[in-house]
Amino acid sequence: MEQIAWADFARVELRVGTIVEAEVFAEARRPAYKLWVDFGEAIGVRKSSAQITELYAPDELVGKQVIAVVNFPPKQIGPMTSECLVTGFHREDGAVALAVPDLGVPNGARLV
Repeated sequence: MEQIAWADFARVELRVGTIVEAEVFAEARRPAYKLWVDFGEAIGVRKSSAQITELYAPDELVGKQVIAVVNFPPKQIGPMTSECLVTGFHREDGAVALAVPDLGVPNGARLV
């Protein structure tokens, strides 16, 4: 496993946000959802594409807090521009389980 310096980790802005809208990303090559995540007043609402369709339905995602990288450059994914990377873990069956805080925290809180 490659080791990194603390300064490398400190550059990654991992923040908590609340999903405020989720819909099927019909134009995606692989099954995915479009997510709108609220990171609070300082960062605002950002869009993301997430391949989490095996474990979650759009209506269950609204109101869920997630951990996302907010300082990657925007990435064009088909007709949508993704503005953050929602994080998760691959299970043995290949499905992605979201990385979430176990207790509610303010939107925009940074992982430390």
